Amino acid sequence: MDEYKVIREILEKSSYTVAMCGTDMMKESGMQSMRAPEISYKVEREYGYSPEEIFSSVFYTNRTETFFRYYKKEMLEPTLEPGEGFSALAELERRGQLQYSITNNVYNLPERAGCERVLNLHGTIFDNECPRCGKKYSMEYIRDSKKIPLCEKCQIPVRPKVMLFGEQVDNQLMTCAVNEISKADVLLLLGTNFNSGLCDRYVQYFEGSSLILINSQEHFRDEKANIILREEVKKALPKIVWPEGKKE
Repeated sequence: MDEYKVIREILEKSSYTVAMCGTDMMKESGMQSMRAPEISYKVEREYGYSPEEIFSSVFYTNRTETFFRYYKKEMLEPTLEPGEGFSALAELERRGQLQYSITNNVYNLPERAGCERVLNLHGTIFDNECPRCGKKYSMEYIRDSKKIPLCEKCQIPVRPKVMLFGEQVDNQLMTCAVNEISKADVLLLLGTNFNSGLCDRYVQYFEGSSLILINSQEHFRDEKANIILREEVKKALPKIVWPEGKKE
């Protein structure tokens, strides 16, 4: 069975398709998980704390200088560009075959690839503001600051609008995600699995006909999907979108 063709036909017939983009899509674009053992070891050796400890609201409040030293070097300096999987998503949206993308990565990769209807559950590194006056600041302002990036008006630390460890997804974002998934007749699970927090919390609201999972990593709970492709999203999705090869 040509699974690429089957998925392609499902997408062409769908009246409402939603894609959920997991952390493995971020890894395919070149960013390792901060929970990876080698990353944790490197961070603890350099900063004296684990990534989970540093990337938290408590650490932001109480050890602000160390928080920003880590945040700027480990999260803002690496160049992370959208991979081919995100380009294929953007093409599906342009064709009217994708109505919404939901992601938990903070690099805004779907939108930077060309998607327009995107829900960033964990915020993005490109949104920063003063917690007192609300003035907005760019990612570059945070990245290029000497030490702690301060609000030019209030002289207090600017707050990156990303979800830190120990924080909860904003209720409005959760409601939006649930509404979109409940409207879909096709749900694409990309670079994630049924055991992830992304799926575990939201897939229960899907009542459509086709649940399609594309991910190279296996998990026993994935058998709930109607169709499973064991392949990296950056390789599989372009084959579905451009069966004869991508035209430049």
